[in-house]
Amino acid sequence: MSIRTQEISNQKQIVEHQKELVQEKQKEIIDSITYAKRLQQAILPPKHFITQHLPNNFVFYHPKDIVAGDFYWMHVEGDLIFIAAADSTGHGVPGAMVSIVCSNALEKAVNEFRLTDTGKILDKTTDLVLDTFAKSGEEIKDGMDISLLCYNKLTKQITWSGANNQLWYIYNSELIEVKADKQPIGKSDHRKNFTTHRIHCEEGTLFYLMTDGLPDQFGGPKGKKFKYKQLQELLIANSNNSLNEQKTVISNHFNDWKGNLEQVDDVTIIGIKL
Repeated sequence: MSIRTQEISNQKQIVEHQKELVQEKQKEIIDSITYAKRLQQAILPPKHFITQHLPNNFVFYHPKDIVAGDFYWMHVEGDLIFIAAADSTGHGVPGAMVSIVCSNALEKAVNEFRLTDTGKILDKTTDLVLDTFAKSGEEIKDGMDISLLCYNKLTKQITWSGANNQLWYIYNSELIEVKADKQPIGKSDHRKNFTTHRIHCEEGTLFYLMTDGLPDQFGGPKGKKFKYKQLQELLIANSNNSLNEQKTVISNHFNDWKGNLEQVDDVTIIGIKL
């Protein structure tokens, strides 16, 4: 074997070894993130728990990566049922870490501080999130947007509060929007108390809590955003279908619209019929 051939052979061995090291390290990272997914799923309410208290529901939850910044949350206290769709800052691993901080703050607001008013829950959650990040000594602007609904089974009254994420509800094929306060759960330049909206619930009303992932998804024939208007039209057109059928329609439209383009963000939509 010539010296040149030997050099080439040695270089190939080095490249193969480096390739193996990269693949091994990549596998370790993916295994670690996959395990983190199990931990993050622990903060999500199980499907049977949601259905036990809200029989007519769907949850369309489609993370961009293995772990997500989006999460959904539920708490039951006597006759009160709380449910929320939340969008933490970022996605992937950083978003997932923020989501756990925000989820824990929500839990603490209702379990330890015994709050039931949705606006006050978001106020206290903001305090707790800010306190958590303040311990680092650095200015951290992470937090979340959220749509938080409370249903009183006894009085049939709905209360709702939102941080940047709106509430939609449909009755008799008419969609009504309740606007959110234009501030996040987290650091804000002009912070104010969150508004608690009170909504009388007619039997058969459909409520939709969501993050901005689907409206912001690029796709379609021109590679443009899906947008809220198209989502509204889709929900109205399918409002007479079962909740499971609605979820299937949303999923199909999302995948068709996205096509071969990359998913840009986590997607969460919760539908409830009361």
